[in-house]
Amino acid sequence: MTTPPAPRTRSSAPGTAPGRTGGPRRLRLILVLGALSAFGPLSLDMYLPAFPSLAADLGVHDADVQLTLTACLLGLALGQLAVGPLSDSRGRRTPLLAGLACYAVASLACAFAPTAGTLTGLRFVQGMAGAAGIVISRAVVRDLYDGVEAARFFSLLMLVNGLAPILAPVLGSQLLRFADWRAVFAVLAVIGVLLLAAAALALPESLPAERRTAGGLGRSVRSFGGLLADRRFMGHALSAGAVFAAMFAYISGSSFVLQQVYGLSAQQFGLVFGGNALGLVLLGQLNARLLRSRSPEALLRVGLALSAAGGAGLLTAVTAGLGLWAVCASLALVVGAVGFVMPNATALALSGQAQAGTASALLGLLQFAFGALAAPLVGLGGSGSALPMASVIAAFAAAALLVHGCWLPRRSA
Repeated sequence: MTTPPAPRTRSSAPGTAPGRTGGPRRLRLILVLGALSAFGPLSLDMYLPAFPSLAADLGVHDADVQLTLTACLLGLALGQLAVGPLSDSRGRRTPLLAGLACYAVASLACAFAPTAGTLTGLRFVQGMAGAAGIVISRAVVRDLYDGVEAARFFSLLMLVNGLAPILAPVLGSQLLRFADWRAVFAVLAVIGVLLLAAAALALPESLPAERRTAGGLGRSVRSFGGLLADRRFMGHALSAGAVFAAMFAYISGSSFVLQQVYGLSAQQFGLVFGGNALGLVLLGQLNARLLRSRSPEALLRVGLALSAAGGAGLLTAVTAGLGLWAVCASLALVVGAVGFVMPNATALALSGQAQAGTASALLGLLQFAFGALAAPLVGLGGSGSALPMASVIAAFAAAALLVHGCWLPRRSA
């Protein structure tokens, strides 16, 4: 495998890395970057318990509500494609702060959407703006770390961004006890403002001018071709994308399946969803510890195998009618495996990439594009059966394992 030569930059010398100093500055970096990388779970998970009531309030079908989720996901994907190269040529802070400001405004507008169509359009804008936090947080980590260090740092970020899928549906379900679904988006607007202030005050520029892409934005965009031809990058990116798709099939379908098929209340669903996310966080921290003695590649293979096993178990539980507990156990395995897959796949894909913003953007685009494909596949089967969700999860989890085994060149662990 031949890796394409890195595009010319003004200087290849590393700049001052605020994250390397340790102590309070490192902790602050973990907290801020973890919160920024949580934009996806915050934007996608908080209003999941409101899906049935949102559909009833706006007078639309379940598939129309799921389309608002898909629109946000597409926005998150395409926004990364724009922001990543821009951050390579203009620095990290300016695109990040602009994106956070737009996210807060779009979230507030969602709270006043009069129709499902309007909400779908605003969710796309919200996703485009929120993409800045996701892509730039990964790029900042790559600015400061590489290889095993990067994988460990991505695992540490799960201590923070892992709280988002735990707290988001629980907070959303509790809000529904006192207000309707519109309050969820008002809260997201407040979160956007708080993150804007945190980034402005606590996140230094990690890409100094002398390390930015010399050819400007056009040069950064053209480098996508080199990444697409990089078999190692694409193998890790596609494996991570397929696991993300399985995760998103769970995100988009579990509210209907667990509440309407298995009879859980909105509050019970929030607890189950949060419990699964807690498992993801715990396995992420186990991954960080195991990286002291195991390679990221070896642990990635473990995570992919766990995800495929969970998907197969879920499909078996649904088709054989094994009941709620078997379904929940399989879903917990699928979700928990993400704690092994995403930190290692992300670190391996970004390792050695000179243009971290561009590489992070393509990595994120593939993940969210796969997720956007998974959501309507789940919705096509309707909300009266768990089989569509189980089938999509099992198919993508198996595909991730297959891609990793067949696409990547063989390397020693």
